[in-house]
Amino acid sequence: MRIALGLEYDGRPFCGWQSQADVPAVQDSLEGALARIAGHPVRVHAAGRTDTGVHASGQVVHFDTDAMRPLGAWVRGVNSALPASIAVLWAQPVPDAFHARFSASGRHYRYLLLDRPSRPALAAGLVGWFHLPLDVVRMTEAARALIGEHDFSSFRAAGCQAKSPVKMLHRLDIVRDGVLLQFDLHANAFLHHMVRNIVGALVEVGCGRRGSDWPARLLAARDRSQGSPTFAAGGLYLTGIDYDAAWGLPDPATPPRGLPL
Repeated sequence: MRIALGLEYDGRPFCGWQSQADVPAVQDSLEGALARIAGHPVRVHAAGRTDTGVHASGQVVHFDTDAMRPLGAWVRGVNSALPASIAVLWAQPVPDAFHARFSASGRHYRYLLLDRPSRPALAAGLVGWFHLPLDVVRMTEAARALIGEHDFSSFRAAGCQAKSPVKMLHRLDIVRDGVLLQFDLHANAFLHHMVRNIVGALVEVGCGRRGSDWPARLLAARDRSQGSPTFAAGGLYLTGIDYDAAWGLPDPATPPRGLPL
């Protein structure tokens, strides 16, 4: 039997989603908890491999098991064996053809950024930070050039393993709530560090260091070395995964504005 799970987690205690030698990963904690409930070793596959310090409110994974358990055991039972920084939100049987990563048609990410003179303390590791005020109108204007299907080579990490840098960015919205800026992005897929590098480029525009046309010129250059520094991981959240309705998965909940503050 194949089971899909919805997850949320605080990325601060972990080296990221994927198991690595001698460092704690979200995958390790989840597989250990699932094995306790299933009574056998479990391997999980995730829709998105989040980096060190990156959070999730809408991660989706799947695993295979021969253990017959009520769905509540895969939620409440597994949660009882997980650290407080990880929680299973729902469990759903799926056909064997379903794959959390390869059946996905889109991903949603959110980046939270404080623009104020003082660095955050209460929200340290949960938001990005920039010390100067940012012009959201200029940033929104600049972001329009990134919408659509483009070669995002200027926004990918040097070690990105994606086969192609061409991605379809459906949405890039920026809203302000006091000193908190919220960036919401939706694409068919994302390159490694793509969101954090896009945020970095838009911050350059928002603080006046670059003109509103700079992200468009950077996009056309297809050269990561011309871009801005990668923004901090702590402000990034995987907020949802798109799947065809035929798989019967729960509709992803829209995270509240300002998550998690």
